[in-house]
Amino acid sequence: MACLRKLKEDLALLEQIFPKNHERLQVLVATVDEISIRFCDNGGRNFVINANIQENYPRQPPIWFCEEENQVVATALEQLTEDAECTNLLFQIHRLCSDLCRHFGLTIPIELQRIAPPDEMEKDEGQGSDDMDESDDHMEDDGDEDVRRMIVEMDEEAPRSSHEDHGMVPEGALVLDRISKQNRQMHLSGKIHGSVTATDRLMKELRDIYKSEHYKNKIYSVELQDESLYQWYVKLHKVDPDSMLHSDMQNLAQEQKQDHLLFEFIFNEKFPCEPPFVRLVSPTVSNGFVLGGGAICMELLTKQGWTSAYSIESLILQIAATLVKGKARIQFDVKGGYSLSKAQQSFKSLVQIHAKSGWYTPPKEDG
Repeated sequence: MACLRKLKEDLALLEQIFPKNHERLQVLVATVDEISIRFCDNGGRNFVINANIQENYPRQPPIWFCEEENQVVATALEQLTEDAECTNLLFQIHRLCSDLCRHFGLTIPIELQRIAPPDEMEKDEGQGSDDMDESDDHMEDDGDEDVRRMIVEMDEEAPRSSHEDHGMVPEGALVLDRISKQNRQMHLSGKIHGSVTATDRLMKELRDIYKSEHYKNKIYSVELQDESLYQWYVKLHKVDPDSMLHSDMQNLAQEQKQDHLLFEFIFNEKFPCEPPFVRLVSPTVSNGFVLGGGAICMELLTKQGWTSAYSIESLILQIAATLVKGKARIQFDVKGGYSLSKAQQSFKSLVQIHAKSGWYTPPKEDG
């Protein structure tokens, strides 16, 4: 595939011109799925910046994030993701490094010219940069034209059928297509919800879920509330078959025709830097680290315990394991479910308590 071949060539170029011993920009990891770079300033500060490369790149731009909290870096990444016209990885890295150098008052590496977009190259020439041979300019322009033509061709083809070729369930492809159109319409009308970074990451999470074997095997399912990308209903259909919770769920299906545990996942514009708020909606359970309002007692769901490297599927499976570990049991004598307001309040109180006393870590022999 031409796109994949071009991506591999770009990654190889980045590794060549920005090795791990480069004084300003270092490529640490470069695969067709992700890239990790380190930006170094003159004061000894290093910022490791990561990007997830989506499967339909370059139609969709990479998703950038940084584990460290730095306003300059965060602003640069936000501006990068808001530029819908520039999806090329090389051009994005050129802009990112240039912006950070200007913010920190550093000299822009000369190697950056090799991955500059056409308009930046023209600026350099207009300022008297005549070092490049005319034939080399034509070669660079031809390469950039190939990238632009490739993007146009992909847009014209609209390869929605390729979702199935990549292992995605058909209904997932339809949902993603519908959400993409909805987001585009909201953007055009100025009614943007959330942030670009959060929206891109949530689209990737959904895409990964629709390709997951756990999803296909009906371990869990996902529905969007009112077509909102930021509010999910997650139905957990299966837990450890040796657990009492598994037996309770079988009885629940027979007696109340509910074959799942229903959870609500609420995301905000700071995702994936902050975790979603998660609560059990129904049925009512005892134990299992479920609080009175349905919130889940897990350090993973707090800002301190969360990391943007976690996927939503791994979170779902971890919640299932936590319920079993905590010996959760369904309360058949309690009708109805939990309330959102009570869940939010109980979780807030939980965080305040653990902020003072810390989180309990069970012995290894307890799992």
